[in-house]
Amino acid sequence: MPLSTPPPPADLPVIDVIIPAHNEARSIGPVLSEIPWPWVREVIVVDNASTDGTAAPARAGGATVLREDRPGYGYACLRGMARCYARPPHEQPDIIVFLDGDYSDYPEQLTELVQPILAGRADMVIGSRALGQREKGAMLPQQIFGNWLATTLLRRLYGARFTDLGPFRAIRAEALRRLDMQDKTYGWTVEMQLKAARQGLRCAEVPVRYRRRIGVSKVSGTVKGTLGAGYKILWTIFRYARS
Repeated sequence: MPLSTPPPPADLPVIDVIIPAHNEARSIGPVLSEIPWPWVREVIVVDNASTDGTAAPARAGGATVLREDRPGYGYACLRGMARCYARPPHEQPDIIVFLDGDYSDYPEQLTELVQPILAGRADMVIGSRALGQREKGAMLPQQIFGNWLATTLLRRLYGARFTDLGPFRAIRAEALRRLDMQDKTYGWTVEMQLKAARQGLRCAEVPVRYRRRIGVSKVSGTVKGTLGAGYKILWTIFRYARS
């Protein structure tokens, strides 16, 4: 646990964390070591078709590990959500936090991320890398442009004022259930945000720090991944705009 982590409030709602992880054996340990554990009930690492033994360091770091053999960010997130919602009614989480497993986010900022929800000001909070401090090279030019384009379209088509599609996010579990998430791959984050806007959820952003990830990105690190993610994000935005 980071030394700077504040103690959780006595009336803290139940918070579960979902971490999709594809071949993150090198990074998942450091991620879990910086989770503010007193703030969360369970950390769920979804081993998404990994071939590098991601599950072992995840278990060693204290996480519940689930296996999802269908590759895709959305598949992994849905698998983690199914775990949360399979609990008895009196054990359902109040808040679900999504966090990447590549060590690019600062897990200790979870305590800042959930504050607007705890204060009753928001139903969903996006950790904005655009508003926070980014290590040089942490986001490639195509990522920065893609975020700008996607958030501009969200504003014009849905009236949603976001600065980022950042994966570090928190949402009330009941609100997440109502969003009826469907995307299985790269469109996951933007689907959540546009559906939140369409349903009138109270949305907020919190500045978060961002650093160069451990290893090579499966998305921005390859031309195929960059093009595939960009196409799916734009397709998702326009698909729901027509419905």
